[in-house]
Amino acid sequence: SEKITNPNKALSLGAYASCMDVENFEKHINMIIEVSKSFKITIPQNESKPGEGRSVFMDAYAVGARWHMDRFGSTQHQLAVICSKNHLHGSLNPLSQYQHKMTVEEVLADKLVAWPLTRAMCAPVGDGAAAAIVCSEKFLKKLTGARPVKIIASVMGQGEDRDLDAPDIGERLSKLAYEQAGVGPDDISLAELHDATSWGELHQTESMGFCPVGEGGPFAESGATTLGGKKPINTSGGLECRGHPIGASGLAQIHELVLQLRGEAGARQVENARLGLAENGGGNIGVEEAAMCIHLLEKVR
Repeated sequence: SEKITNPNKALSLGAYASCMDVENFEKHINMIIEVSKSFKITIPQNESKPGEGRSVFMDAYAVGARWHMDRFGSTQHQLAVICSKNHLHGSLNPLSQYQHKMTVEEVLADKLVAWPLTRAMCAPVGDGAAAAIVCSEKFLKKLTGARPVKIIASVMGQGEDRDLDAPDIGERLSKLAYEQAGVGPDDISLAELHDATSWGELHQTESMGFCPVGEGGPFAESGATTLGGKKPINTSGGLECRGHPIGASGLAQIHELVLQLRGEAGARQVENARLGLAENGGGNIGVEEAAMCIHLLEKVR
């Protein structure tokens, strides 16, 4: 199903739906949307029903964003800042699906998908491929002209049906990755995060420990996640702009980190990049991803 695309969106989504238990999934989405009705924030009354003209995953992301707004006071404007930043990064990536810049105002004015997410805040499904060569240190020594990047941590885990306020799968797995590598979030030079929506990036920025939980919005607004900032995130343009070919997205993140750690990222090069983090997740169990993997890569000096 990862390669099924068709100009007829309803046909494409129908093909994806054939691979899952639609009845139970829609029941789950409707359940978390009911939960969101208890939030104090105001939600537009003219919003369409879940899954109408869009993937139901966008409804799940929208509810997560609403919860964060209700719990911590984050804003739609902050989500637009993240999206605009990714368009800036994407404009510097010759392999990006979207290579045009967008202002915060343009992002906010775009078509509403599921409040607070506008179309620009949602990653496009595209066609693409990515590949990597992984070898032992012993084999590497036989190669001439090699420009290796070292994997210092690799973890994968399954999500669980948790309460909204309980620790997220990203928090749990990132701690394992940092422990495995003997580093912490402050040591990371840059990160590629799974931004299927702008909310996804905000959420994972917090989950990876780059800022306290609840402060992802102000952290992005400060410019910390932009090229030249304290913690550049999604220098490739992310899923929102580089594109989201589903099965290839994870390795595309690794490709970006390898370019950066080799010093070969061109106009979007992060200065003195030494350690990179890639986080990729998919599916849903309750309010979190069904599975997630996190990799830490290190520049070989």
